[in-house]
This record gives sequence, C-alpha cells and structure tokens, in this order.
Amino acid sequence: MAAGRRWRDGRARLTVEAERPVTLPLEVAASYRARAKGLLGRDGIEGALLLSPASGIHTFGMRIPIDVAYLDRRLRVLAVRTMPPGRLGLPRPRARHVLEAEAGAMAGWGLRAGTVVRVEEEGPVSDDRVG
Repeated sequence: MAAGRRWRDGRARLTVEAERPVTLPLEVAASYRARAKGLLGRDGIEGALLLSPASGIHTFGMRIPIDVAYLDRRLRVLAVRTMPPGRLGLPRPRARHVLEAEAGAMAGWGLRAGTVVRVEEEGPVSDDRVG
C-alpha cells in the first residue's frame, strides 16, 4: 500500500521485509471507534493490529502485554517496545501508524527499528473485532 494511503477497517496481510520476509494476518483499525477499541478485552491476536492514523497508544484495560511498533508515513519502523497492561505510551514524533501484536511476536518476525513493512488489504471484517 502506498505511503499516505488511508485504510479502512478490515482484514489485510502484513509483510515484514526482514532478513527472512514474513507475511501474516493483519487487522486494520482506521476508524475512531476501531482505534479506540484496539485490543481491549482480548486474550490474544492472530498476527497483528494496525492503528492508523496513530502516533501513541495506551494499554489501560488490556489483558495481555503487547509489542508495539511505531511506523512512519513510509511504513518504516521507528521503534519497537513491549508494554505491560496499564501503561501509557508517549506519542512518537514522526509516527503515523502503530502496529500491535502479542508480546514477543515482533522479535520472532525480525521486526526492529529500520525494518519496512508492507500492507495489502483483503476486505472488511465480518465480525465485531474491529469497528
């Protein structure tokens, strides 16, 4: 997906352009409602969740620790952090999107500062997980 594109809530595929590229399921949360809900109330996620636009997040009300990657407008990772429930992550300068996954997942994908990701939309979410 091109830089500057506005996504819609739905399913997508995330490709991590690491030493060994990894492609995995992605949920896109682009509406205010979907971004506000995020991973709240969930015990896990298959793949990752992309919040867009977003430059910071919190983990108040979350059940699990999560990995958080801050992405610039070109989908390059600015920073990766693991956050336990009940924390406030400060907004990152230059961040335009935030990627969330279960704690430990991003290291397994080879995702770190400087890595570029690619997003390919698949369609709307048919249940109430996003949106």
